[in-house]
Amino acid sequence: MSAPAEGAHPAFATLAACRRPSSAPDGWRVPVLLGLNSGSMATFTLRRGQASAAVTHRTVAELRYGVSGCGPRWRCDAVRWESVALESGLCLSVPLGATFYFRCDGDTPLMAVAVAVAVTVTVPPWPG
Repeated sequence: MSAPAEGAHPAFATLAACRRPSSAPDGWRVPVLLGLNSGSMATFTLRRGQASAAVTHRTVAELRYGVSGCGPRWRCDAVRWESVALESGLCLSVPLGATFYFRCDGDTPLMAVAVAVAVTVTVPPWPG
């Protein structure tokens, strides 16, 4: 098999977890796991009683997956408001322009993995 032409495929990217801390709009330090031109993946952790500031993303949409712990997460836009208990195994979306907030209520830290996708990129749904 021959190598693809220069620039035909993006380079493979590998990064050990939690090596690139970044600041989230709500003030939390968020370890970015890996980023591509079309989006990025990060984790966030809240200890018992900690809460984020309510923020609104203007340039990205997010998917969040609960890894451990539990706590309320609300999100709203111009026409609806919803509160969901984010917990291990639950995945939720934060659409572009939605305001959201989360808090850790249990003894176990609330940890989630987040994938942010720039709204200028179209990602087709997973075919499987």
